Amino acid sequence: MEKKGGAESGNLEQALVHLVHEYNHKTLFIREKTENAKKDALRSGLHVSGLLVDSVNGGVQESFINEKRIEFETRALASTIMRYTKQTNQWLAASHAINSAIKVISLLICQKQKEIGDFENWMKTMDYDCKSISASLCNISKTRH
Repeated sequence: MEKKGGAESGNLEQALVHLVHEYNHKTLFIREKTENAKKDALRSGLHVSGLLVDSVNGGVQESFINEKRIEFETRALASTIMRYTKQTNQWLAASHAINSAIKVISLLICQKQKEIGDFENWMKTMDYDCKSISASLCNISKTRH
């Protein structure tokens, strides 16, 4: 019986060794599969994070470019506003000078009209005086003849 027991224990030992070997082989296979899955997951994660960074950076870059354009346009607009303000001030000064000149001319015209009116009145007075003198001279000359 010992032979049978020895043979059975040898078979059992072989079966146990075979199970341990199979277990180690499957464990190694699962470990390799897990490592490969980890590496794939890491590569995928890096790829996704790269895509996300590119996406965010693209938006940030576009925002930065737009900000620079807006700053450039703002400076150009400020320059244009300053130029128009200067030109408007020059026009206001010129129109004020024209208005002042028109007022002076208007006053001079009014003064000259008054002088012309005074001269017309003086002329009428002189005409009347001359007619009066002429009439008086005519009357004197008639009375003497």
